[in-house]
Amino acid sequence: MVEKRWIFKPNPSNNTVEELVRTIQISPEIATLLGQRGITSFDEAKTFFRPSLDQLHNPFLMADMDKAVARLTEAIERQEKILVYGDYDVDGTTSVATFYGFLHKNVYQNLEFYIPDRYTEGYGVSQKGIEYAYENGFKLIVSLDCGIKSTDKVQWAKEHGVDFIICDHHRPDSDLPPAVAVLDPKRDDCGYPFKELTGCGVGFKLLQAYCQVHDISESLLLPYLDLVVTSISCDIVPIVGENRVLAYFGLQQLNTLPRTGLKALIKSASLEGKMDITKVVFGLGPRINAAGRIKHAYDAVNLLLSENDEEATDFAQIISKHNIDRKGLDTAITGEALEMISANEAFVSAKSTVLFNEKWHKGVIGIVASRCIEQYHRPTIILTESHGQAAGSARSVPGFDVYEAIEACSEHLIQFGGHTFAAGLSLEISEVENFRRKFEEIVAQRILPEQLSPMIEVDLNLPLSAITDKFYRIMSQMSPFGPLNMTPVFVSKHVKIHGVPMKMKEKHLKFNAYQEGSPAFTCVGFGMVDDFFERLQTTPTFSICYTIEINEWQGKKSFQLMLKDIKFDND
Repeated sequence: MVEKRWIFKPNPSNNTVEELVRTIQISPEIATLLGQRGITSFDEAKTFFRPSLDQLHNPFLMADMDKAVARLTEAIERQEKILVYGDYDVDGTTSVATFYGFLHKNVYQNLEFYIPDRYTEGYGVSQKGIEYAYENGFKLIVSLDCGIKSTDKVQWAKEHGVDFIICDHHRPDSDLPPAVAVLDPKRDDCGYPFKELTGCGVGFKLLQAYCQVHDISESLLLPYLDLVVTSISCDIVPIVGENRVLAYFGLQQLNTLPRTGLKALIKSASLEGKMDITKVVFGLGPRINAAGRIKHAYDAVNLLLSENDEEATDFAQIISKHNIDRKGLDTAITGEALEMISANEAFVSAKSTVLFNEKWHKGVIGIVASRCIEQYHRPTIILTESHGQAAGSARSVPGFDVYEAIEACSEHLIQFGGHTFAAGLSLEISEVENFRRKFEEIVAQRILPEQLSPMIEVDLNLPLSAITDKFYRIMSQMSPFGPLNMTPVFVSKHVKIHGVPMKMKEKHLKFNAYQEGSPAFTCVGFGMVDDFFERLQTTPTFSICYTIEINEWQGKKSFQLMLKDIKFDND
């Protein structure tokens, strides 16, 4: 077992806590949680606890938005054919379903959507895609969740009379593609107040701007927020600022009147109860992604656009079957990757992991990279063969910018793109070893020792007696939880067992715990039997690290502490 570090978040000042306690009438513990999230006054707390659509920014604050709306308007007025082009992952498919779905239903029907094939075309705007547009008479391509790195493709399209509007959220190069409009909050010259929109979010802002100019009721656009929150959840972007507002109302839509396709997918995934960010990430996301990983993402877009229950059910079953196939590949390739590391002492002791196997399935290498990080906590790149080149997915650990590390190795690459914690890349197979050496050198120079061991970020040292109905109710109103507003994690010290610990399915741990003067709480630790079961029977006191959930059984509700780790007092 790799020991986890418990890192406590800095506490706000006593003055901040006292001010929040006094003005909002909350406990010091809740006030501390708010202060840690940058909320220091009554007005900021009101905005945080009561999201409003009025808090969404004016879309015309985004660079090129006026140009994008003007070109889209011109295309519609001239009855030009429009191609809505998106990536094959969750963000890309929800982007296409949102943009195409809204326009086709409410504004204009002379448009099609296009998703590149992961295996024959690869990531981003493809030559095949723009040639399809040119050969079929399209005059405008709106690219969503891609295009910011496609300068040569956009130039080719321009030379052949096809214009581009790019809606992207990835980091741009210093020179932007020659599109009519490039919408990307991460542009250096873009003054848009919020930089962390998803690709779907950027597309939504373009639709919002179009509706404002053409006096189209916002009520027609808001039902698409269930797709926007799906993109926000699965693209692991910060759920703060504008994303939090979009996610808040997106979850409302998902829980009250979800579109037919998402409703069918929720049923297919056997998701019960209220949908939240976690259920979207782990329940819906893998299924939507599986369509593009195993076959083609058209299945996912068709599901998300479906308005017929029977048709939606069929599509949901198809992509759920893809997800089962994906799981099998994921498990098998992860086993091979971990064996490759353990069999090579240099790989075991390295500060990074770069693995190549020409037979690995390209659709799951990103997942495999994440699985390897669970075992070896360090930046990881998994590569496979694609069209005679090595194509890979990179994943990182908290605090380390894998995109910048890859950028430092660019002399060995054909192309790359992505985020701080995830990226894609391609290179000649002959360059794999050179790249591996260079990447290891860069990571070894830049990574901090503490970033190489798993960390749990803890909000509060919480006495168990503080866990009350009121505490939980107010804490729950801090949702939706996600990056930069994670579900609060607590530590309680000098805890004792009430009764005896139990095993569930020989893998999972369950016991009741209490502190002096507190009631006993049920604690559940998934996959923790091997690490902690024996010690719990011989060590009288220990500390628990956990989140709080409500468990409902036979009509009765009770608190349940979901364990993340245990540390024993005599260690």
